[in-house]
Amino acid sequence: MIEEIRISDLGVIQDATLPLGPGFTAITGETGAGKTMVVNALGLLRGAKADNAAVRVGAERAIVEGSWIVPSEGPAAERVRESGGDLDPVDDGSVSELIVTRTIAAGGRSRASVGGRSAPAAVLVELGEQLVAVHGQSDQIRLTGEGAQRAVLDRFGGPEVAAARERYQHAHHRVKTLGDEHDALVADRDERRAEAERLRAALEAIEAVDPQDGEDRQLDEQIQRLSNIEALRAGAARALALLRDEEGTGISATGLLDEAQREAERVSVDDPAAAEIAQTLAGLAIQAADAATELARYLGDLDASAPSELEQLHERRAELGELMRRYGPGLPEVHELNRRGVERLVELDGDDDRVAALREELDAAVAERAARAEELTALRRTAAERLAGGVSEELTALAMPDATLQVELIPREEPGPDGAEQVALLLTPHAGAQPRPLGRGASGGELSRVMLALEVVIAGSDPVPTFVFDEVDAGVGGAAAIEIGRRLARLARNAQVIVVTHLAQVAAFAGNHLSVVKSSDGTVTSSSVRQLAGDERREEMARLLSGLAESQSAVDHAAELLELGEQERARASSERD
Repeated sequence: MIEEIRISDLGVIQDATLPLGPGFTAITGETGAGKTMVVNALGLLRGAKADNAAVRVGAERAIVEGSWIVPSEGPAAERVRESGGDLDPVDDGSVSELIVTRTIAAGGRSRASVGGRSAPAAVLVELGEQLVAVHGQSDQIRLTGEGAQRAVLDRFGGPEVAAARERYQHAHHRVKTLGDEHDALVADRDERRAEAERLRAALEAIEAVDPQDGEDRQLDEQIQRLSNIEALRAGAARALALLRDEEGTGISATGLLDEAQREAERVSVDDPAAAEIAQTLAGLAIQAADAATELARYLGDLDASAPSELEQLHERRAELGELMRRYGPGLPEVHELNRRGVERLVELDGDDDRVAALREELDAAVAERAARAEELTALRRTAAERLAGGVSEELTALAMPDATLQVELIPREEPGPDGAEQVALLLTPHAGAQPRPLGRGASGGELSRVMLALEVVIAGSDPVPTFVFDEVDAGVGGAAAIEIGRRLARLARNAQVIVVTHLAQVAAFAGNHLSVVKSSDGTVTSSSVRQLAGDERREEMARLLSGLAESQSAVDHAAELLELGEQERARASSERD
């Protein structure tokens, strides 16, 4: 439950503290005093989007701080600890105090903290869903939508329906995933077959040529060499002539080296140091002779194979060039296509098998979804009967004695993400009337009472620690307003109930009455919050009744209402005892 809310510089509220506590709290005040700001403050604590315009004029920031009492062990406490926040144990430690703060800068971003630690607004949203249910006139409008009506039924169905819905949604998601994959395969089958044919032709072409790594560079080098064969032959012949004196000049490198070696050997007789030089010259002479032999063989090879080999090289280079043109730009890309293509071709050739396998999986998934849908529908149908009966009883108590609520399950043509049926709440407001959807024909007052009746009935199966109603009694008056107040008081026996109201008949049943008071110095309007009791409360009730706090008849009527509220609280206390 919310123990206290502190508000600073939010809208018209300059500084206010709302002591709430358990049971039923009514919040009243003049029009424009800022009652809605109280609900907005609570919305900020529940992670609602912050609006810089909500900061009070002239203030640097608005601050809202809420103090919650939550079980020390439970989903809310666990989420707080996960976000790094702390809880302060209270009394025996079974419950703890949780502080949640929201700060909105006038010219900047908002900040949130949970348990003393900064946290994203998403954490506040998660906690708010567990701790507070807020209902206002906009919620009445949403209640007319099919999604909201289905959510109401599922809430009433409790954990059993929630678990069945989760199983169904898992099965539905699998059907959609498999169906999308199957449809994509079938739709792209022709294109994939064409791709397979192109790929098969490419692999056959590459296999026929069988290119080797770096072969294109090697061929270019060989072609370059053989294309210049005359220059190669002339140069090689000249080099051979210089080494062997092929032209008969009497001078050759080998002969000169031999002569130099003999002269060095002759000198070495008188100087042993010259012997090493002679040995070096002997080695050079041998190397020169070997070089001459290699040159002669090189010239022979050029003469024997050059013309035919050059033609073969050009043919091979053309084959590689065609592959690179089609699948390149270079041989590395051709080799990569060959490697990846084999894997891809196996995948593409297996399409028919994959389609057949997917079809079997999809059929099994559809059957599983149908079974899960049947299970969910059966649970919803049982819950619908109980919900309709319970709400109809509550409407009788809320001054709609002949009204009944029906909960219809309308089969869908195709199962949707939330089930195989739509949920429709139909209201019969009085005897002889035809059941009509809530969105058509139900007045604001009737919607208010239907919403309250739903919450009272649902509270038994899906309890929420705190309910907040923002003028849920709009469009209601007289005896119906008294019954709304009585029902809110009964709801407050098992949960904290906070109601923003303009009706004394509703406020009379509250055990805690807060008044939002507006004041002005002529230039600036501000509001504060006061906790009312005794004469102050009677005066506020009289003002709600007649607009005149001093009217004696209104004061007397207010006293009667307060006595009625006191009797209801006493009855509730005796029943608990």
